[in-house]
Amino acid sequence: MAVVSEESAIILPPGARTPRPLRIIWSFTRRKPVAAASALILLIISLMVLFAPVIAPHEPNRPSLGDRLAKPSSDHLLGGDELGRDVFTRLLYGGRISLGAGLGATALGVGLGVLFGLVSGYAGGWVDMTLQRIMDAIMALPPLIFLMVISTQLSPSFRNVVIAISIFVTPGAARVVRGAVLSIKEMPYVEAARSLGASPPRIVFRHIMPNTFAPVIILASITVGSVIIIEAALGFLGLSVRLPQATWGTMLNSGAQQYMEQAPWMAVAPGVAILITVFSINLFGDGLRDVLDPRLRGKGK
Repeated sequence: MAVVSEESAIILPPGARTPRPLRIIWSFTRRKPVAAASALILLIISLMVLFAPVIAPHEPNRPSLGDRLAKPSSDHLLGGDELGRDVFTRLLYGGRISLGAGLGATALGVGLGVLFGLVSGYAGGWVDMTLQRIMDAIMALPPLIFLMVISTQLSPSFRNVVIAISIFVTPGAARVVRGAVLSIKEMPYVEAARSLGASPPRIVFRHIMPNTFAPVIILASITVGSVIIIEAALGFLGLSVRLPQATWGTMLNSGAQQYMEQAPWMAVAPGVAILITVFSINLFGDGLRDVLDPRLRGKGK
């Protein structure tokens, strides 16, 4: 082991501050330890599914009839499924689809919602009314039934799942941003920019949009968990990605419906993965809301 001498150690000068990102992380950890622990759990889960090809001990879709319904062991940490495929391996690869759908649909839906909310809130008049009625129409549809109809009409693929789910994410984000824009556009600095001849696009994207980031970040952090559950429901119904590609929903389907008594680990593993992930996302989102929402600052310390 190498020994670091006092002479070679890096000593910060008096009064030197910790780099800003580290200070932000440390401040958040002190104020919201539960949310910080949830963020750490999410980071670990994300790294595991991201590096699934390195971590996974087996091929995700290669059957092995000799390991059919194998119990958890050193060779199969979470047992084998009905075709002898390693459940732990498929859990990691399935997490890539489930988490990817959660992040992708949230990013697309929130991005569109921000755009519609900015236009609707700033333009007002018939533009605002038209966009809001479209958002109301989407929100009035039963999400799961509508997604089932879309999924049956489109070929099962990751892209189609993300696009279909993002449709229902957009209205919520649009309403949040619109509400923020309605109050921000009356602020003195916006009026000053308008009086100086700034164009509407410059006012919207330079002065208004940056001030909507806090509620958008809070909404996005909480929405990811809901999207993961929706994708799992579609997978459970066989309407997600094409088999034999694994998602947590498809794994839950095959394990819960046919082999719950004979091989309970097939359903327990993806169920626990969904539970831990969504619960951690919600705890992190709540902590983030308490920190970023001015009305809640100082509470819950």
